[in-house]
Amino acid sequence: MAKKTFEQSMKQLEQIVAELESGDLPLEQALKKFEEGIELSRFCSQKLEETERKITLLMQNSSGRPVEKPFPMAENGE
Repeated sequence: MAKKTFEQSMKQLEQIVAELESGDLPLEQALKKFEEGIELSRFCSQKLEETERKITLLMQNSSGRPVEKPFPMAENGE
């Protein structure tokens, strides 16, 4: 099985939410989709936490303390 990316998982999760919100799925199928959505949600949450830890490590100063800096915003909304 190919390794999923965060972006692929988010897109799939969005599709599942749309299907569930439509209300057109039979109960058993809706439950299956819900379970799949929970798994994807956990995967995405884990990826975000891992990324946050990596960023924190990269942002440490010379004494090993994290340094918080504002995120630079691109001009013209880009």
